[in-house]
Amino acid sequence: MSAFFSQLTSIGWRDVIDILVVSYFLFRLYVLFRGTYVFRVITGIGFLWVFQRIAAYLGLIVTSWAMQGIIAFAAIIIIIVFRNEIKNVLQAKDIGAIFWGVSHKAFLTPEETIISSVYALAQKKIGALLVLPAKDDLQEVIRGGIPWRGILSKEMILSVFWPDNPAHDGAAVISGKRIEEVGAILPLSRSSDLPSSYGTRHRAGLGLSEKTDALIIIVSEETGHVMVAKNGEIAEIKDNLELQNILREHSGVSTGEKGARQEENLKLGFAAVILVVCVTGIWFSFSRGMETLVSLEVPIEYQNRNPGMELLSSSLNAVKVHLSGSGALLRSVKPDQVKVRISLGKAVVGLNSFTITQDNIFLPPGVILKKVEPQVVDVNLDIPVKKELPVQIDWVGKLAEHLILESAKVEPEIVSVIGGSKVLEHISTIYTEKVPLDNIDKTGRLSVNLALNPASLKVAETSNGKATITFTVNRREKMVVE
Repeated sequence: MSAFFSQLTSIGWRDVIDILVVSYFLFRLYVLFRGTYVFRVITGIGFLWVFQRIAAYLGLIVTSWAMQGIIAFAAIIIIIVFRNEIKNVLQAKDIGAIFWGVSHKAFLTPEETIISSVYALAQKKIGALLVLPAKDDLQEVIRGGIPWRGILSKEMILSVFWPDNPAHDGAAVISGKRIEEVGAILPLSRSSDLPSSYGTRHRAGLGLSEKTDALIIIVSEETGHVMVAKNGEIAEIKDNLELQNILREHSGVSTGEKGARQEENLKLGFAAVILVVCVTGIWFSFSRGMETLVSLEVPIEYQNRNPGMELLSSSLNAVKVHLSGSGALLRSVKPDQVKVRISLGKAVVGLNSFTITQDNIFLPPGVILKKVEPQVVDVNLDIPVKKELPVQIDWVGKLAEHLILESAKVEPEIVSVIGGSKVLEHISTIYTEKVPLDNIDKTGRLSVNLALNPASLKVAETSNGKATITFTVNRREKMVVE
């Protein structure tokens, strides 16, 4: 669990953009190809890819290799077999329909389909008997029905009651968006006060309404009139609006096309969320990989130093950074993409200790920091000051026995040195670099460098960091022994 949260906190803004771009691309494919055979095949390939990743994670080499081959072959099959369907989808009138448009389907609710079908039958004077169940179970009341389970449509209803259809004299039981049964035989009403114009369909519809809470729609074959039977009563319907109200009251639905549109928008939103979750999981899979580890030596960059202070010394110039991630990702990481930065904005004069944490290390997206060695760095800061110091020659060795150094002069005699106040307060003299006397055998002049110790010291701009030594050498006089 801690590894998961560590991975989660490593997601940067580039990773978020990466996930959202891929998710949106897949969402556009879903919007364009939903409801087509191409989408179903792509969904199947997606499941194969998930299975392949699981096999690879478990170390099933042959299975993973076989799944990769099947996926590649299936992708080629999609392009070849469904090229016409893909062409039709992509032939949009404008580019917006491909990249951001959402084409809404023409929605027909079950009530609208039934109304359209009933009045088409009535116009052609084709008798029909449609049963819409409510809460009561109809299995014990009706009999002889043929299981159908067909999708409800106007063409389906017209074909069921077409005179040449063997099941056209029976009733069709409609539940939701499906025709459950056709050719069903309903119980006849025993009422004796029915008009003589009512035929068997009317008596069957009224008979079922007397025994159940179902709604029965009757289309007369002789007159083409539409009638409705419910709760033991039968009445003629004046127009399609009246039938629509009765159907909606029976089913408790009043949203119509608006409700269907909201349902579609809900499905699109759900699909978008699922795609983002899946792409995020894929991102974790690729970024985490098989926990490949690498170690890099990274120099430390000091930032935000107070201009009034000077960095005298630090205990570390570089640290070793241990990283993990997928092998392909780590192989693409360049050394300059990994940064270790320490802010000196809150540092004070003297010795400062800093602990290197995740916040000090900047990594490419998908790379995880495992460890830093060492984790603590000491930095010494001081306020730079200028100090006038005398210059002294640092002689080493000795002259030959017959020679004597009569005089020596150094120019400049005093130099301005810039350095930390804590350092300069303990320094009273600046020496030249070592001048060997062994090599001197006559009067002359030498140009030597000033020895700045520690190295953080530097001479002012007026001096070039060199000194000139002028010296006089004579022969030593022989002593007379009496």
